[in-house]
Amino acid sequence: MSLRTALLVLAVVPGVALAALWAVTSGQTLLDFQRQAAQGQLAQKAGQPSNIVYYNLQEERRLSAEALARGGGPTDALRKQRKLTDKAIDGFQSLSDIATDDAPGEVRDAVRSARTAITQLPAQRTLVDEGDNDQQKAVYGYYTDLIAVDLKLFTALSHVDNGRITTLSQPLVGLFWAKEMISRSDALLARGWTSGKLSTADLREVRQAVSGQSLQYSTQIVPFLPADERARWQEVFAGSAWKAKTRVENQVLRPADPDRAGFVTLGAKEADWRGAMDEVTPQLVKLMEQRTDGVVAAGKDSVISLLIKVVVTTVVGLAAVIAVIWFTWRLSRTLRRRISRLQERAEELERALPDVVERLGRGERIDVESEARAIGNDGESGTSDELAQLGNALDLARTSALRAAVEQADQHRGFERLLQRIARRTQQLIGQQLKKLDELERKHEDPEILDGLFDLDHLTARLRRYEENLVILAGGSPHRRWRKPVPLLDVMRSAQGEVQDYQRVVLDLDGAPWIAARAVGPVSHVLAELIENALTFSRPPSPVEVRAAQVSRGLAIEVEDRGLGMEEDQLAAANELMSRPPRMDVLAHADDIRLGLYVIARLAAQHGLRVEFRHSAFGGTRVVVLVPDALTVPGPHSGPVAVPAPAAEDTAPAPA
Repeated sequence: MSLRTALLVLAVVPGVALAALWAVTSGQTLLDFQRQAAQGQLAQKAGQPSNIVYYNLQEERRLSAEALARGGGPTDALRKQRKLTDKAIDGFQSLSDIATDDAPGEVRDAVRSARTAITQLPAQRTLVDEGDNDQQKAVYGYYTDLIAVDLKLFTALSHVDNGRITTLSQPLVGLFWAKEMISRSDALLARGWTSGKLSTADLREVRQAVSGQSLQYSTQIVPFLPADERARWQEVFAGSAWKAKTRVENQVLRPADPDRAGFVTLGAKEADWRGAMDEVTPQLVKLMEQRTDGVVAAGKDSVISLLIKVVVTTVVGLAAVIAVIWFTWRLSRTLRRRISRLQERAEELERALPDVVERLGRGERIDVESEARAIGNDGESGTSDELAQLGNALDLARTSALRAAVEQADQHRGFERLLQRIARRTQQLIGQQLKKLDELERKHEDPEILDGLFDLDHLTARLRRYEENLVILAGGSPHRRWRKPVPLLDVMRSAQGEVQDYQRVVLDLDGAPWIAARAVGPVSHVLAELIENALTFSRPPSPVEVRAAQVSRGLAIEVEDRGLGMEEDQLAAANELMSRPPRMDVLAHADDIRLGLYVIARLAAQHGLRVEFRHSAFGGTRVVVLVPDALTVPGPHSGPVAVPAPAAEDTAPAPA
């Protein structure tokens, strides 16, 4: 049996069995279940997004009133709140398009009204941005009407077929209205905080909103709440924030005579009101969300109860259910076994490919055919279905990936060899140029000419080091060799002479240690790169100090600058690079400013040097280079001598 046939059987047999099962189910019970489930989905898709719109519109109304009162256009808080409101509205509109297709007429009308009112929101915002305090009434009326439409939608969603859910939803609708009364008071008071006064008309609306919230809590909410929720609400009412809110309301609504313009001075402070509201609002929202979750959970329980009733009434279809289970189990077991084997082989492929790539990175030769073990055969002999074809496709993909990796590694190695060849030719020319400059320096005695020649000599030495960097990054080793040990001081001076702003470098050596001949070039190169890096990232004329001293395990050389320093993650990355230098793909890292660090890491790994980056007490960076005892030699009794010339390089032209 093919996989397609098996899947067809799995699709048809359960459908037929369930059709026979549902044929004997009570139609009315099924209709009740579908209707209540749809109502629950509607409440979840349309009701919960509208809750978010409700909260954001209330906050935007308050901030808009505050912006109009202060003048000067929208504040940053208002701009941020508008973005949150737009996001909530987008969610509401996208979900309400789908959720209200089969909704009751009352819900459709409420959603339609809300969507129509929302289209006017940009115009109202423009009115806030360009208007003044005279636009308060129009803006407040628009937001209040829009929120009222939202509350109408809440009321419509609470009218469901399940009477128990309707009863549970009644105090929830009252809670939203009570929260709206508080929010209206907040928005109205926002008009007067700036000037410290409100008109008598505004105070009248504040008094109505305060009375409305008290009426809602006493008649529509608290009497219908269960004991545990009622206790939580009582805790809110007894809290310090609610008392502070009430105290400010009493101060604002105290008996007072208006001035000639019809304004009454507010007898409260904005900070007291804002602090109370910022603490009360999250408490109210939390309790409202708990109540909402309780209603949703009760609705889900009701739907589940109906579902159980439907299942119980369909015992007649038990035989069909057993048949479905048997066929499904047999077919799924077969498919699961084959897919599991295929998955195991795919996971083996996932583990093997990185290992092959890593081996290629280390320079190993890989036989593609021996590595590409077939994973297409899943153990079912003679099968050629979709699973077998998938296995063959994975097998081909693995072979292609291995072949591509091998070819790419060969290309990288070829490029490295080409880069080394070009760099070594350039090194030969640089060596000849240095030799020629040395001859010219010996011939001329004119100070100006000598200064120019010395500058050219210095630039050429730096160019030689850069060419050596290319050789090192390409996997090779510089040609410069020393036949005899060299004093460390001369090595430090040699590194100093290969950087641009060498006058800022201060050398400090404790004792007179000597470096083995095979380590002179690497140590000098590492020091030159570190000194150049320190000079680059520190502002002139601050010095770069290079200190060296004998320690228990060798020589410790410190390069310390007074620049900007490095962040912790940069230090960690640099030290990780020093301890585990990766295989360098020069093309892939051509724009990396840390090429010098790669060179240092390569040389340190090749010659056993230890390099560690640390913070400097001067705010910059301190790098410690540890030269092991194996790379040092005891010096002769005589004083330090000049750096011996490196072994003569092969000046013959490189083969083309």
